[in-house]
Formats: sequence, structure tokens, C-alpha cells
Amino acid sequence: MKKKIFALLMGAVMCMGCMGLGGCSSDENSLNGSNSSNADNSGTGSENSDSSTDSENSSSSAAGNSDWDYISNKGEVVVGITYYEPMNYFDENGELVGFETEFTKAVCEKLGVTPVFQEIEWEKKEVELQSKAIDLIWNGLTVTEDRKENMAFSKTYLNNKQVIIVKTENADKYTDTASMAGTSIAFESGSAGEDAAKADETLAGCELIGCSAQKDALLEVKAGTADLGILDYTLAKASIGEGTDYADMQILDSVELASEQYAVGVRLEDTETLAKINNAIDELAQDGTLLDIAKKYGVDDIYAL
Repeated sequence: MKKKIFALLMGAVMCMGCMGLGGCSSDENSLNGSNSSNADNSGTGSENSDSSTDSENSSSSAAGNSDWDYISNKGEVVVGITYYEPMNYFDENGELVGFETEFTKAVCEKLGVTPVFQEIEWEKKEVELQSKAIDLIWNGLTVTEDRKENMAFSKTYLNNKQVIIVKTENADKYTDTASMAGTSIAFESGSAGEDAAKADETLAGCELIGCSAQKDALLEVKAGTADLGILDYTLAKASIGEGTDYADMQILDSVELASEQYAVGVRLEDTETLAKINNAIDELAQDGTLLDIAKKYGVDDIYAL
């Protein structure tokens, strides 16, 4: 009898223990379910927030904001350049200076935006502009009819020209382009220098060496791997002759290539930014600021305003 009573009591205790364990499991599931639900809701909220942002961007794009809105909303304008003196180059203190550098900063100050100078491959300048990797091309950009199909231009501010450079010891060999037949000629690929070489029947038949930058064309002539180089007058004037690293080179004054005009390149459809830049250029020309910058960097002899 005692054994039966003891067995019954033990059974009751075990049943109560099982009920207790079941209760804990239920509470745990309830807590986990709550946390899971909160996490899911949090994630959904984040997605909704992202979707809202995307929707806003989409609405902004659909609203047809102008290119100037795009630039002014950023508060900065990305300017595509290559480095060469006297346009955009680093001084002995590592500061970016030059005629185009100061000119750009002066215009941007009037427009209320900050210029961000970005080095580009000159051959790819149109692609960079259209893709909005840059907003402007402002670096000794020559106005051509072909380029007018892909970009708009500001008013002309410098009248430049392409010149032929040669080692001084060889200068007497060349009196005109006809005397250059059979030579090798270096220039920057995609530049006005390349256009000038291909526009002349004799020069077009020479060995043409395309370089990634004008300074590389200088190096080709210096090293003797090219007989001649075609460069912007502005660069050649500042880079060769007495007191430079290219003291043994000179411009061939006896040979004249086509003259050209420099302007700022803007996206073709961006009429508002273009108008603002032209207005700023007018103001800088009228108060004498632009001429002062031109004199500072030795390009006042080709100043066009």
C-alpha cells in the first residue's frame, strides 16, 4: 500500500515538472517570435525608406531638372583638365595654379560653386563630359566644327595656334612643311596638334606618333624618338628654350599652322550653365580681372577679350 501511494506521488510530481517545462518552451517561442517580428518590421522599414529615397530621386529626374540644377545642387562643378604649364600645373609648393586654374576659380566664385579639378585622358574628354564624370572641359580646349556636334562652347577667350618644335641643332633643316617629308612627328592624341598634322598633306604622310599628353610629345623630341613635335603655342612658349628643361629646343617660327580659339566646353543641352559662364566671363573681362590673370601667366599676347 505504501509503495502504491509513493508511486502515485512520484507520478504527480513528474507531471507537474513536464507542465513547467512546457510553459518555458512556450514562453521562449513567444519571445523569439516577438524578436523575429520586430526584426522583420525593422528591415521592412529600412526598405521602405530606401524605396522612398529612390522614388524621390526618380521624381526629381522626371521633373526634368536642368543641368545647372544638377551642378548647383551639388555645390561644386567638376572640371576636366590635363596638367601643363601655363594652364593647369603644380607650383613648387604643390599648389595647382595656372591661367585656366585661376580663371576657372574666378568664374566659379561668381557662380557660387566650388571647382573640383579632375585630370582626364584628353582623348576621352567628350565621353567624360556626356557621362557626367565631369561637368566642364576647361583646359586649352580648341573650338572645332566636329566638337560642336558633341558639346557647346563658351565665348572665346584666347586666340591660340599650333606650333612645330624641334631641337635647335636641327632647326635649319626645316623651312616649310615640304622639307619635313619623311620625318616623325609627335603630338597629343585627340588634340588640335593631331588635327594640324593630319590637315597638311605632307605632314599627314609622315610617321605620326600619338602621345597621351603634350608633355610626352616634348619628351619624344627630347629623346630623339621623334624629329618634330606639334604643341599648343601656350605650352611650347612656357616649356622650351633658355631656363627650362628643354633649353636645347625651339619653336619653328618659319612654319605656321592653323590658328585656333580656346573656349570652355559644356554639355550640348546645358544652355543655362553656358549662359551663366558667359556672363561671368564678361564681368571678369570688363573689370580687368581676366587680363590681369593672362598677364600673370604670360598669355596676354593671345588674349581675345
